[in-house]
Amino acid sequence: MKTLLLGGGGRESAIAWALAKSPMVSELHCAPGNAGTLSLAHNHEIDPCDPQEVVEFASRQQVDLVVIGPEAPLVAGVADALRAKGIPVFGPGRAGAKLEGSKAFAKEFMKSHGIPTAPFRVCTTVREAEEALRMRTAPFVVKADGLAAGKGAFLLDTFEEAISTARDLLENGMLGEAGETVVIEDFLPGRELTILAVSDGKTFRLLPESQDHKRAFDGDLGPNTGGMGAFSPVPWIDSQLKETIVRTVVEPTLAGLKKDGIDFRGVLYCGLMIDRSGSLNLLEYNVRMGDPETQVVLPSFRGDFAHVALACATGELASVAWPSASDCSVGVVMASGGYPGKYETGFAISGLDDLAALENVIAFHAGTRTKGTGVVTSGGRVLTVVGSGPTLGEARENAYNGVRMIDFSKAHYRKDIASGIGGC
Repeated sequence: MKTLLLGGGGRESAIAWALAKSPMVSELHCAPGNAGTLSLAHNHEIDPCDPQEVVEFASRQQVDLVVIGPEAPLVAGVADALRAKGIPVFGPGRAGAKLEGSKAFAKEFMKSHGIPTAPFRVCTTVREAEEALRMRTAPFVVKADGLAAGKGAFLLDTFEEAISTARDLLENGMLGEAGETVVIEDFLPGRELTILAVSDGKTFRLLPESQDHKRAFDGDLGPNTGGMGAFSPVPWIDSQLKETIVRTVVEPTLAGLKKDGIDFRGVLYCGLMIDRSGSLNLLEYNVRMGDPETQVVLPSFRGDFAHVALACATGELASVAWPSASDCSVGVVMASGGYPGKYETGFAISGLDDLAALENVIAFHAGTRTKGTGVVTSGGRVLTVVGSGPTLGEARENAYNGVRMIDFSKAHYRKDIASGIGGC
């Protein structure tokens, strides 16, 4: 089948790799893609968030399946426009995408359907935010309601910082429309965990679980980022905890969507916090695969991802064989110096050809573009170098062997991804 993948980041690089491996895919198109997808697909400069432009392109190319990678096209209703034209889509419509597009909507949904989450208050004025913050103790959690490209969640050490951030969002337009409403919630200690469920609106299956590293520097220090690395599977999860997550979060979420009349076809990302006692709370929903979690989940998944995506789009997921995860995977993000703050781009990247010759190592592209016959940096997170192996230790060693082969000016990466996690 002819397949169109929307997006151009590290997540989409990994999805393109998984789709290209499938015997079902005869032709792969990416819009816009990046330097890494060029060897797997035809890249096209169309706007993935413009429903009409995407529909016209998919119709012109006679596409059999569209896979939507990022959240913005989903919130923009691209999946609805494609389905209206009879084109199968892996990704929810605008109604389902509100779970990610509005944090206030998501928290109210969790409350309505009895899904465990941190106590919260939705605020539209600084006065309301101050009242909510005074009811809490440090560290303070302030979240912009709308999409903010991974920059809308703030963990703040003092009340003064928290109220200043709330004022910047609500009154000073720091994130534009995304910050016109904020969510103030209790801080939850523990370990974060990502569960990805794929659904066709009737049933669901779980992809391998993963855990990512958000902070910029070793030892989980520094500012939050979109993710500096990840690993999969997660060895500290047992079958009992996984069953509890399914029973208390995944199943009631999908049942709630159905009850609310929302036909959800695609990925339900559940960002969880597990405390020392094993109690869990849902931090957030995403309605697509995570980044950099996708880069480690798909190499660990032994199934045919194109078959999964098509089955979700057409309501036939129950008929798909579902193998267990195979090898462990560790992904290390190589970022531009200064990320997540200011950084420079346009630096030549060397070592990619040498890395491609390695076994059990893949470099997924994120912020890259071609220049002449080479590849240069074009974003904050540049590459995710993923190593695989029978244990997390071997996967980690393979990943860092790959990282050491890559070079670009001012490259920054953490040296402790998946360190001290244990076996797999």
